[in-house]
Amino acid sequence: MAKNKGVRIVITLECTECRSNPAKRSPGVSRYTTEKNRRNTTERLELKKFCPHCNKATVHKEIK
Repeated sequence: MAKNKGVRIVITLECTECRSNPAKRSPGVSRYTTEKNRRNTTERLELKKFCPHCNKATVHKEIK
């Protein structure tokens, strides 16, 4: 039997500075994957993570 979807879902976090700045030194966008609780956190998640392309800690927002 198939089980229904759980409460925790896998999300992708993407760097906001890499996406908005096309004239940076290296191509690409920093992305991280994590899980969130669908019931407790209904809005999009924003975390401060290290971006290797920007070489500093930047805000990463949830996509899709």
